[in-house]
Amino acid sequence: MITKALGRHGDAAIEATGLVKRFKSGKGFVEVLKGVDFDARHGDLTMVMGPSGSGKSTLIAALSGLLRPEEGKVATLDVPDLWKLSPGRIDKFRLDNCGFIFQGFNLFPALTALQQVETVLKFQGLTPDQAKRRATVALEEVGLKPRLHQRPSALSGGEKQRVAIARALSKDPKILFADEPTSALDGENGQVVVRLLRRAASEHGAAVVCVTHDPRLEAWADRIIHIEDGRIIDDTRRTPNPDTTLASSH
Repeated sequence: MITKALGRHGDAAIEATGLVKRFKSGKGFVEVLKGVDFDARHGDLTMVMGPSGSGKSTLIAALSGLLRPEEGKVATLDVPDLWKLSPGRIDKFRLDNCGFIFQGFNLFPALTALQQVETVLKFQGLTPDQAKRRATVALEEVGLKPRLHQRPSALSGGEKQRVAIARALSKDPKILFADEPTSALDGENGQVVVRLLRRAASEHGAAVVCVTHDPRLEAWADRIIHIEDGRIIDDTRRTPNPDTTLASSH
């Protein structure tokens, strides 16, 4: 089935089947994904949970066109099989449709918060004025209006993560991938981050796929998928509670 590019809430944004990924280890191979089937829907915040080394980060890399699986198929938006596209077309698909948030922030040290977001938008073809307007709105949405012209060295960890989120959300992505987005943050900043992910799903209609081993985040999820040793062992839908308070884990 080909998924819809501008899906309604509940429509499939990703449908992956039979994903297998192996990595060379010494003279042999280690199978990190073992025939995984996975789907994600517009309007859902899906938490992919599991211990370190379970395959969860490898899974989102395969789903997003960052890491080619040895076997399997990823149907996403209006693309029947992502991995049958050329590398250039996969890059273009990611640029046009996907947002990424990583635990390491991935900010450019020399650029201000505003410039970090503007740069991505210019790559998408916006004029400098359009990029500046949209970047300003995105940063204001995450509460960084007073910090627009600060470089990363002048920002706290929570503020850096919010810049990274503003950069991802400024593109109005149809699919948002977050890899351990709260792992370096205290409870207060973690709560800001997970509420923004929740809003991206509920208000923007993005399919949000969040990889985490932080059980504090479960309360915000529509769906919780547990993965262990390269296999999905549990898949549960639930009703999110957006009013939850995230206690600090420290």
